[in-house]
Amino acid sequence: MKVSVIIAVYKDIESLSLIIEALKTQTYKNFEVIVAEDNDAQEMKDYIASIEGLDVKHTFQEDIGVRKSRSQNNGIYKSSGEYLIFLDGDIIPYSTFIEGHVALAQRGRVLAGRRVNLNAELTKKFREGTLKPYSLEKYYFILGFRLMFDRNARFEQGLNVSPNSFIYKRLIANRKRNTSLIGCNFSCFRDDMVTINGFDESYGESSLPDDMDLDWRFRAYGLALYSCKNIANTFHLFHKKQNNPTSQEQWAKFYKNKEEKKYICEQGLSQHGE
Repeated sequence: MKVSVIIAVYKDIESLSLIIEALKTQTYKNFEVIVAEDNDAQEMKDYIASIEGLDVKHTFQEDIGVRKSRSQNNGIYKSSGEYLIFLDGDIIPYSTFIEGHVALAQRGRVLAGRRVNLNAELTKKFREGTLKPYSLEKYYFILGFRLMFDRNARFEQGLNVSPNSFIYKRLIANRKRNTSLIGCNFSCFRDDMVTINGFDESYGESSLPDDMDLDWRFRAYGLALYSCKNIANTFHLFHKKQNNPTSQEQWAKFYKNKEEKKYICEQGLSQHGE
């Protein structure tokens, strides 16, 4: 099955380069990369043109404020994979990341992943190149030991388990787990995303369309959200918290859509390519 990995980016080429290097180590090979840029920077074009060893496509748009949902829809429109995996531009995947998503992918299912929140020290080492993501993944208990004592880090979300292992099948697979969707790490079949018309661009700069809105829309459409925690793992680079506040008007729209079960958004993927 061909996979399209769609990465939502804005200006941070250094973080993107870490993601690209991590994608080069993937155990699953049948995938393309879509860099969905919420900007139109020559520096980004030059960097993407320099990438070797991966099938990479680039979408971009005018920088007139946060339009992440539109940018992600650009990426979906350009994608050719049967299956879509979504990453944010500050999320570094494990080497088994794509393999994990594919292993748990089933018709009628959306996979909800999680992330380990790195501290400033480990993030600095990543950015300086003195620590490779694969090394932290492989020696997680040693190199990431301090994260165990940081409640915000969510150390347990970095523990990697094979979906074919006895531990997963007997102790994890059938446990009740948090399946709420977070936009930085989730996956679905492309035709399911097309059916609900992609991300809802009408929310503007709000963070609603990235996770909460998609969560209820997938469920209303009849899909089951299923956890891929500990199977498709990622590292989240440390940075100052970014705030895209949601207005009362946007919240009212959100709840009205839920009440009326309008899971197919009006301002979404169908507008692309016109």
